[in-house]
Amino acid sequence: MHQRPRLPGAFTSALALVLASVLALTGCTVGGSGTGPGQESGAGSGSGPAQQSERADRVEPLTGPAPEPELPVRAATADGGTVTVRSARRIVPLSGSLSEIVHTLGLGGHVVARDITTTFAQARKLPVVTRAHDVSAESVLSLKPTVVLAERTTGPAEALDQIRDAGVPVVVLGPARELSDVDRRITAVAHTLGVDEAGERLVTRTDQRIADARDEIPAGGRRPRVAFLYVRGSASVYLLGGARSGASSLIEAAGGVDAGKESGLTKDFTPLTSEALAEAAPDVLLVMTKGLESVDGVDGLLKLPGVAETPAGQHRRVVAIDDGVLLNYGPRTDEVLRDLARRLHTGDHR
Repeated sequence: MHQRPRLPGAFTSALALVLASVLALTGCTVGGSGTGPGQESGAGSGSGPAQQSERADRVEPLTGPAPEPELPVRAATADGGTVTVRSARRIVPLSGSLSEIVHTLGLGGHVVARDITTTFAQARKLPVVTRAHDVSAESVLSLKPTVVLAERTTGPAEALDQIRDAGVPVVVLGPARELSDVDRRITAVAHTLGVDEAGERLVTRTDQRIADARDEIPAGGRRPRVAFLYVRGSASVYLLGGARSGASSLIEAAGGVDAGKESGLTKDFTPLTSEALAEAAPDVLLVMTKGLESVDGVDGLLKLPGVAETPAGQHRRVVAIDDGVLLNYGPRTDEVLRDLARRLHTGDHR
């Protein structure tokens, strides 16, 4: 059985539960909401990763003093019921997406650990409390957290139970699968940590930035067909995204057509085959940068079944975007939207 990959946001991941759709294929589970097999860095047709990574791999906290949590609060948890959070002094967010929101709210100074999918600059020096993508309860508890934030795909369940049994509140957040989920995710994290006012400010800022980004997208003209591919050469995992992959909302907002969804793929992912790609007929392929690296760049991608025969393959139109932001649907989604739209409509895939 392959190691279980996860997408950010969906992940997110989203990779996250961005998307927290789950697919059992070839012995693998793919989820979203900003959580992924690894954070991607860079973008473009196999070029320019350093510049993109430097730009994308930072979060921008709210201006002004860090908010003061007003606790205790009762927080709804996506796995059922409510949890009382009494302190946000030592926070452990168990996905890159959740960590991004916590830091952007201005509470980065309270975060004491990160998972493997959290790689943005402000969190990079924090201790990692996951092994591959599994949470180590012992590592988490050794840092004496006062609250743990998790995704529906966070596991194993036994590790989360062990943390709960030690008396630490564990709040599971629902997935973000599309742009309309951004406000809900930010609001839920802010309420859990007792900083509702900061959450309102961040929602307002994020909404305005997304609206500004959408206003800049060219109207009219032909909309390119975009296929979201999830590839991991090291695990021989090659998937074509469908309606529930988490990428549809982003592709459509950027002025494209989700080729997988339009070809009739109603679920999250399907195995990548020549037949599926021929039906999708994409003009552009959207991938995560580490995924592109795992197949040795665009040249390697073109060797996968059916890729070279698509319009995108024939013209080498491949857009790779950092996994740390692509499917997070959070405070940096406006950056992703601008980046994707620019490269879809200008032909600049770097």
